[in-house]
Amino acid sequence: MLFLLSPAKSLDYDTPVPEGLSHTTPQFVPQSTALIEVLREQSPQQIASLMELSDALAALNVARYQAWRPRFTATNSRQAVLAFNGDVYEGLQARSLSADDLGWAQSHVAILSGLYGVLRPLDRMQPYRLEMGTRLATEAGSNLYQFWGRQIAEHLNTRLRADTTPVVVNLASQEYFKAVDRKALKARVIECVFEDWKGDGYKIISFYAKRARGLMARYAITHRLATPHQLEGFDLDGYAFAPASSEPERLVFRRKSAPSA
Repeated sequence: MLFLLSPAKSLDYDTPVPEGLSHTTPQFVPQSTALIEVLREQSPQQIASLMELSDALAALNVARYQAWRPRFTATNSRQAVLAFNGDVYEGLQARSLSADDLGWAQSHVAILSGLYGVLRPLDRMQPYRLEMGTRLATEAGSNLYQFWGRQIAEHLNTRLRADTTPVVVNLASQEYFKAVDRKALKARVIECVFEDWKGDGYKIISFYAKRARGLMARYAITHRLATPHQLEGFDLDGYAFAPASSEPERLVFRRKSAPSA
């Protein structure tokens, strides 16, 4: 099985990387380089408008595009799973995973990205801001979905080639999963849904759901999940499988109350 995650807007390039942690190079560097060249043509005002950013954030990211290089080093990049710092990655808690765990994740987790296409957890990543839904015009079309086309799905197919019955577990947002061409993808797709009790029923609460996606990825990594049925055992932070509300391709997990901080 292959577990898909979204990236995060929040990045951490300050906390030291654990000594001796292995690293790899992203697999779509030429494509990323082409996107950077397009982004470098945009003024700070254009970036602010295109991505709905404040002037300060637009200026920061224009500087990032200018500094970006197709060569990834220890000084200009860090492993993606440590660089991303949003809700999903708070659930994943990658820094507390063992080297063996991260090695397993490297083969079984894929992080979708507007700039990098797909990142493995240990792929080095330079800081950026480019959400998949951005309407950035390139020679391939008017947005990033057209730019990436079938490339991401074909990459996932390659990663799943050794599996007898290939399965993709989608823990990414719809914005990012739309970048996977379902017609080109040769795998069964299972979506995990996380609901919390609120008011008079169970609802998807964005903050908790994002964190739970990271928790599910962590559970998969530490338990070395190999079959869809094993997903049903997920029980972190009080969640439990809700079979009556689930379908074969849509697994629902629920909890009555969030654990106290």
